[in-house]
Amino acid sequence: MYLFSARNIVKRYSDNLVLDRVTINVPEGIIYGLLGPNGAGKTTFLRIINQITAPDEGELFLSGRVFVPKDVATIGYLPEERGLYKKMKVGEQALYLARLKGMSKADAMSKLKYWFTKFEIQAWWNKKVEELSKGMQQKVQFVITILHQPKLLIFDEPFSGFDPINAALLKNEVLELRKNGSTIIFSTHDMGSVEELCDNITLINKGRTILEGAVHDIKIEHKSNMYEIGFTGDPAAVVERLNGSCQVVDQHDEITVHYVKIRADKSLSGNDMLSRVLPVASITSFNEIIPTMNEIFIKVVEAQNQQQTPEL
Repeated sequence: MYLFSARNIVKRYSDNLVLDRVTINVPEGIIYGLLGPNGAGKTTFLRIINQITAPDEGELFLSGRVFVPKDVATIGYLPEERGLYKKMKVGEQALYLARLKGMSKADAMSKLKYWFTKFEIQAWWNKKVEELSKGMQQKVQFVITILHQPKLLIFDEPFSGFDPINAALLKNEVLELRKNGSTIIFSTHDMGSVEELCDNITLINKGRTILEGAVHDIKIEHKSNMYEIGFTGDPAAVVERLNGSCQVVDQHDEITVHYVKIRADKSLSGNDMLSRVLPVASITSFNEIIPTMNEIFIKVVEAQNQQQTPEL
């Protein structure tokens, strides 16, 4: 059973079709990436999940049953555009928002003390939000988002504006949340974060789903029989031995080691490639090149855009 599902979601604004039958199924206890370029419809989709706006068509499900408005209380949502009250004191506001989520004052104070201590932000308690940097405000809102231990967490660009140290801190906390059983929908443009954090993804472009599945499976599906061989010896002799069933696409040197990148025939095994090179060189490394999520993202988005571009 999926913890959360959105099925065939359609949303229009006037004549603009923002979401065109988008479906996601989020298993319990994973980090699910919602990806797409600017204007793809991601934020609209997240706003629909949080009942901020309604779909024109489609249904939402939580734990196998139809999603109802009171289920919003079981969601923690960190929007890209942060929403703290600038004139309120940090501690006062954090406590107020925790109480809105149904927490008792004692429970909220206990958990806030724990998180403020963990993030070393106790000194901010009596400061006004407007006195804090953008990064500090994001830390506070992250704490508020997760404080009531919701079933489902939704993070929209949670690391935007953070320096590398604080981004790494929050990434570790997101992984810890998953380890402790949280289910997370994670929207980002940062494909490096997708590689580090996400188990499954859906990629939408121009309101449509164009790629979905487990990150590992997607990367394997998009590999193109590319390999890199590091060796010492005569590069010309190695290239000569590989030509035929392999296409040499790049060569470079690093100190005393030569590297050759090849695209091999699908019928050729790693042992076959190495057996061709070994008579003329000494192998120092042999790696299959698996595409990054950033490379896959660009590839599939550009392919869809080209398909939809009318000929002039």
